[in-house]
Amino acid sequence: MLIIRRAEEKDIPKVMDLLSQVLEVHAVIRPDLFISGTRKYTAEELLGIFQDDSRPVFVAEDSDEEVRGYCFCVMESVTGSNNLRDSKTLYIDDLCVDEHFRGQHVGKVLCDYVTAYARKQGCYDVTLNVWEGNEKALGFYQKMGFGVRKTYMEKIL
Repeated sequence: MLIIRRAEEKDIPKVMDLLSQVLEVHAVIRPDLFISGTRKYTAEELLGIFQDDSRPVFVAEDSDEEVRGYCFCVMESVTGSNNLRDSKTLYIDDLCVDEHFRGQHVGKVLCDYVTAYARKQGCYDVTLNVWEGNEKALGFYQKMGFGVRKTYMEKIL
């Protein structure tokens, strides 16, 4: 059984490991952008993020208190726009399941929890980005009910 809770300082070593895992997935897909062997955040940055209520980070923990995955979120809002309705969105900045536990529904439990959290916070929607070429992630999010909102394109020079 998994428990989903807010990330705490004690989770930093495991989250750092998971950040390395997800970085390597992206480095294989886009070595022109991502540097293999690095991480998105330092331990100090993680502590600050964990304490920021506008950037909640959730971890999935098993009965042995082992972190199996995480979900980094960011609360976003639009107010007073000339052309957009006021709205509140929970953006999933990063979701990772430990490579040893993939296929065991850890990601689904995290995603379901985050969706319920967003609903309780009065959000209109939950959004995220998936890198082109990350077919496993794309398939997972489609199974979770996500669809394309807009397409973000590039032209490499």
